[in-house]
Formats: sequence, C-alpha cells, structure tokens
Amino acid sequence: MNIAVVGTGYVGLVTGTCFAETGNQVVCIDVNEDKVNRMKNGEVPIYEPGLELLFERNSRQKRLSFTTDLATGIQNADVIFLALPTPPGEDGSADLSYILGVAEELSHLITSYSVIIDKSTVPVGTADEVHKALAKNLDTNLFDVVSNPEFLREGVAVEDFLRPERVIIGTKSERAKKIMERLYKPFVRQGNPIYFMDERSAEMTKYAANSFLATKISFMNEIANLCEKVGANVDQVRIGIGSDSRIGKRFLFPGVGYGGSCFPKDVQALAKTAEVNEYDFQILNAVMDVNKRQKQVLVDKIVDYFGGDITGKTIAVWGLAFKPNTDDIREAPAIYIIEKLLALGAGVKVYDPEAMDNVKKIFGDKISFCSDQYEALIEADALAIVTEWSVFRTPSFSVIKQLLKSPVIFDGRNLYEVDFMREMGIHYESIGRSTT
Repeated sequence: MNIAVVGTGYVGLVTGTCFAETGNQVVCIDVNEDKVNRMKNGEVPIYEPGLELLFERNSRQKRLSFTTDLATGIQNADVIFLALPTPPGEDGSADLSYILGVAEELSHLITSYSVIIDKSTVPVGTADEVHKALAKNLDTNLFDVVSNPEFLREGVAVEDFLRPERVIIGTKSERAKKIMERLYKPFVRQGNPIYFMDERSAEMTKYAANSFLATKISFMNEIANLCEKVGANVDQVRIGIGSDSRIGKRFLFPGVGYGGSCFPKDVQALAKTAEVNEYDFQILNAVMDVNKRQKQVLVDKIVDYFGGDITGKTIAVWGLAFKPNTDDIREAPAIYIIEKLLALGAGVKVYDPEAMDNVKKIFGDKISFCSDQYEALIEADALAIVTEWSVFRTPSFSVIKQLLKSPVIFDGRNLYEVDFMREMGIHYESIGRSTT
C-alpha cells in the first residue's frame, strides 16, 4: 500500500519505518523542516533500539521518504496515519488542535478514497471530531476514520510493532476494516489477534490499558512505602504477589514514580474525560497523587541523611531518561529530583547513556554533565540512581567507594541487594527495603 504518516515522533517514525519494512511505500510528513532534512540525510532523530537499521535500509531502498509538504505526502496514499502530539492542557485534557488542524487541511486535499487513522492517543469521541473536520469540505464517501491506538513501549517499540501482542482497530466501516486487516496481516502471522470494535471502544481501550498499568505502579509504590514502616521487604512481597496469575509479575517494581510520554498524560486525560462526563474516578485521582509524591521520596531520603540540610553538597545522579533504552525525558522523575536538589542548594553531576543532550536543553550549565558514570562520582557526597540502565546494574563498587567522598547510595530503582551493600560497607537506601 501507499501509506502517509503525519508526525514523526516516537509513534510516527516507528510506525512509518516498520510499515516500510513489510514492503509498503511510506511517506513521513512533519512540519519541522530541520528534522525532515536530517531524516533525508539518514539521521534518526530519536534513540530507539533497532530503529536505525530499519530506517537506513528502507530509506536506501526508497520505501521510506520524508517531506514537509502535506499535499505531496498524501498524494497517492491509501491510508493516512495521524501520529500527532496531544499534549495535556492546564486542566489535564488532551489538546486535539494538531489533529483537528491536519484533518481540516486534509479536507481540502483528498481526492480519492482514503482511510484516515488516529494513531495518536486521543480521548473518547476524537474519531467523531476528526470525521466532522473532514466532512466540512469533503464528501463522506471519500474517507473513513479509524481508531488504531498504539501500544508501543519506548525502548522496545520496534519489537512491539513488528510482533504485537494484539492490534486494536476501531471502525464500523467494512471497507476500512478490510484495508486495515490487510495492512496488519504481516505482523500477526503467528496468530496474535486483531480485535475489531467501534471507534469509541478502541479509544477507551488505550486509556484504560495505560491507566491500569499506572495504577499497578502507584499501588506497588504505596506498598513499598508501607514496607519501610513495618519492616517488610518489598522485593519479597513483589515476588509473592506476582506469582498469582491473576496479578502477574509485570509493573510491580517500586521506584520513584512513572514518567514518559504516555502514562502521566493518559491518566490525566482519562480523569478529565470522567470529570467532563460527571463521573468521580477516585482511583485515577489517587494514582496521580501517589505518583507525584513518589518523585519526592528519594529527595527526602537524601535530605534526611544529611541532617535536613544539603546546601553545598554534591549529588551524583545516574540516569535521566524516564526509563532505560530511550532518550525521552518527558515527565522523567530525574528532572523533578534534580530541580528539587538544586532548589535545596545542592550541586548536581549527572550521567545518562542517551538522554544528556535533551537534559542540557533544560538545565544548561546549572548541573555538570559527565562523560561516564564514574566521572559523576568524583568529589560527590552521595550517589542517587534514578533510571535502571543495564550499565548501572553491575558497577565496580570498589571504584564507587574510592571516588565518592563517603560510600553513600540512594537507589530509586532497587538495583542492588541490601545484604551485599551491607557487606561492602556502603550506606544504602532503596525503596521499600531496609537501610544498611
């Protein structure tokens, strides 16, 4: 098929590249001229494992191309994916101006039947709004609007796209259904399901999935905080409840809160949808409150250790991205933690394998950026671990003890065993476990 993808963020670029990998002709469209030029020159603008290889191959073989011109990009398209940002407004509602603006433009450009696909995470009812925007200047026989939410995890997004657990497609149109089925058939050859439903149910499925996972995270963080007070070990609790098939093992790791481009925004948006529809979604409000407080936990541990005053102290921070294997810092707990440390008078030295360029745009010269994880420890009073990159899992503890002024680690991801830290003679505080 001929496919147009409007928007080249994490979702749009992965979507376009992976569809090109299965033999489709894909044009990716973005208003950012500099970004488009970089992609034309072979530069992948985001860090996502596995993406660069597919990007290079499909660009070289002319199946993947880029433009800033919407009319050119959709000229021969059978399907048009809208992978545009939906940032939260001040009230938590999703901003649909980008999506509806492009839909308005498309209403003047489409000349033959196309399937318009909402790939962005959007509130319930967005497909109807997109349909209205298109129908202002376009015969309704020339298009169908489909909801096709993405379930891509940053860090493994390419794998998730090529081998999806399931594909959700919301449409009442039989014509659109057949096209979408043909489009996704190469990705579900091992038998994973394609679920067809109405558009509003598809939109709700995406929000419900992310909000449920966020709820598991916040619940486990609450359990971890209580474990510290009663003398239980959250790792053992996690293993115990995770063995129950009704609960499952995933998303039970306590830490410093969730971040990223999806969970914070999607939970807010679903809560706002509930509010607009006069429903008091109490669990979601609690999830957001817990997550906000959890980002403060590591800061409180650091301040308490230093007797309530960290003025003049230097804290090394390992990990800036909201999760490993990405350079995405949107709603990253590390950003909140660094801001708090600076406000309390501490100096901060940081290292992250991929996200430092993005963080420099926020802090500039207010913090020190280091070339590797050990450089960050030099003359630091303590180490705070915020993102669980693999490179941090088995460091040289003898080097850590040598470089830090005192052997003090605050671990926001529970990377190390408490007993081992005790044997190493390191003051070690983690989440939901005893302090050495």
